[in-house]
Amino acid sequence: MTVYFECTTRTAMDRAALFDLSRSIDAHAGSMSRSREKAVAGVTTGLISLGEQVTWRAWHFGVPVRMTSRITAMEVPDYFVDEQVNGPFRHFKHLHEFMHDGGATVMVDRIEFSAPFGLLGLAAEKLFLARYMRKLIESRNRYLVAE
Repeated sequence: MTVYFECTTRTAMDRAALFDLSRSIDAHAGSMSRSREKAVAGVTTGLISLGEQVTWRAWHFGVPVRMTSRITAMEVPDYFVDEQVNGPFRHFKHLHEFMHDGGATVMVDRIEFSAPFGLLGLAAEKLFLARYMRKLIESRNRYLVAE
């Protein structure tokens, strides 16, 4: 089964600035400091762009995790997509969209993922993984718009 959720964040920050901040390896690492997330291969600092990839090392649920993501689509400053190339999920895709709404910028994150391990993964998705992932994205977004 695939989990899907959206997170919407409104801010006075300029759309182009938020677009770039969302692609920043350094900002992402800062927003994920609680899980000790660090870029260890590919693009490891600065802005990631179309066709590039990054490998992250982090700790989630007390377990070390490595995940490699690639930017598979991008239209500056409207949206970009990162997808897992290698890592803990059977499937992981994150669409980042940026829109004007009056005097504000609206950032919408559309996340879809499937956990590994068949029925055990399905139980994990239902019991805690979807909520955990949503809280991770919401925390990241609060960090980004506070910068």
